[in-house]
Amino acid sequence: MSEETTARLEARAIATELASRHEEFLGFIERRTRDRALAEDLLQEAYLKGLHKLADLRDRDAAVGWFYRVLRNTVVDQQRKRGTASRGLAAFADELATAAPMEETHAAVCRCVAEIAEGLKPEYVEALQRIEVDEVPVKDFAAEAGITANNAAVRVFRARAALRDGVTTTCGTCAGLGCAECTCEAKARPDAS
Repeated sequence: MSEETTARLEARAIATELASRHEEFLGFIERRTRDRALAEDLLQEAYLKGLHKLADLRDRDAAVGWFYRVLRNTVVDQQRKRGTASRGLAAFADELATAAPMEETHAAVCRCVAEIAEGLKPEYVEALQRIEVDEVPVKDFAAEAGITANNAAVRVFRARAALRDGVTTTCGTCAGLGCAECTCEAKARPDAS
């Protein structure tokens, strides 16, 4: 038997040994996470990590101890990820608590956009209202308007472009910043082209 064949057979025997201890490994992780579903996911992740290293292992007796280290590292990695996610969510919650209410920001943006939109073609205004504001799917808007879905998609594309051009022309640098804190007055209106 070649050395390569022997190594493959030994790796298969180690994999079988590890698979036979599935419940033992699952219990090990579950005691640390207190969550059966998460423990199952982490065990699968550990099996995948271990699978890539099986060819390097030669001693079946050392394989179980080695795999417990893989399990511990997998649990620690998950806890680190969870900690990072928790800190991120806490920071986001703090940001939301100190941010201006959405209605105020929405009103500031909508003042210019609404005035500029009044100068657009009526079919553009209708397309933007139904698709962007009312969140009607393009195919449903097309049926309402009695046009094809492709025609509706082109119409809303052109309407967005006309509105974007109008905002850029009217608001200038404010438009480049997303109009989130708009201080300009919508005086000039885009032509209805």
